[in-house]
Amino acid sequence: MTLDSLIAQGEHQQQDFKYVISSVSKIAHSLSAFANTDGGRLLVGVRDNGRIAGVQSDEEIYMIDAAAKSFCLPAVECQMQTTSQEGRSVLICTVEASSQRPVLAREEDGSQRAYVRVADQNIVASPVHLELWRQQQSSRESILHEADRRWLPLFQQAAEGITLNRFCRLSRLPRRRAIRLVAQLLRFGLLQMRHDGQQWKVLSA
Repeated sequence: MTLDSLIAQGEHQQQDFKYVISSVSKIAHSLSAFANTDGGRLLVGVRDNGRIAGVQSDEEIYMIDAAAKSFCLPAVECQMQTTSQEGRSVLICTVEASSQRPVLAREEDGSQRAYVRVADQNIVASPVHLELWRQQQSSRESILHEADRRWLPLFQQAAEGITLNRFCRLSRLPRRRAIRLVAQLLRFGLLQMRHDGQQWKVLSA
């Protein structure tokens, strides 16, 4: 696929434009989000409007490599290639979806967060995502009990979905138990997660 055709797609769940890399930790957010979702690619040296600005590829490669190896846990594998157009270089960094989720990104203050990709945004993963990934990585067989299904009508009645905090209030379940339950129902495809631009909501699948 040519650079022009990639840029014509714009930014989306599996593609992000970066005019310049000014922060290793912020690039780690993108790498974490791609690895925790469906994979994707960074086009470095491309403005948000799709115009090619060009980069000094050696420096950008060094910063992405540092983000992938030192600011992501576990480390993220990146495939990098440089292409040129009209005398300007664009770095294409491709990230595969990880089989070891969550991939955490180290923040500038030393804390760690996992990100997921939603449309063209990197969003902090919710506690439910973290629990879902933990369950998926577990060697224990997953069993859905009939008693767990009794909570489904709460989500079916809320067309726009409900937040985890609201579910805790409605169900009167301890927060830890509520997180495990929602993750289990997600795992069996009975619920889905959606970000409304401000917060995560859970709704019937």
